[in-house]
Amino acid sequence: MSEREKALSAGEVEKLLADSLPKWKLEDGWIKRTYKTTSWKSTLMVINTVGHLAEAAWHHPDITASYAWVEVRLQTHTAKGITMKDLELAQKIESVVGWQPGSEGGALTGTPQDDMRFSYIKYD
Repeated sequence: MSEREKALSAGEVEKLLADSLPKWKLEDGWIKRTYKTTSWKSTLMVINTVGHLAEAAWHHPDITASYAWVEVRLQTHTAKGITMKDLELAQKIESVVGWQPGSEGGALTGTPQDDMRFSYIKYD
């Protein structure tokens, strides 16, 4: 089994999450994150984004969704635990879904948060 397939201890996972993915939690053998959205349209965009990243990485999460939230859960089934594959995919998901172009000061302003017709994700 390669290093990327080696299950990490709960302590190792907790430390890595605290260091680089503080909004993700270790729970019941999965790393999990819930993204709050503003509408069904936003929920579907988050699901599609996560789906694209997962397919490109060839590492697939479990996803649960409702009108205004998406829960992403990662675990490496072949390793029976959390591996570097899970943490690396979580980092990519976090960087793309959590991207806030309006806060970067560039030409891209991001979606208007005060107009529900265009508001996208509820950034935390």
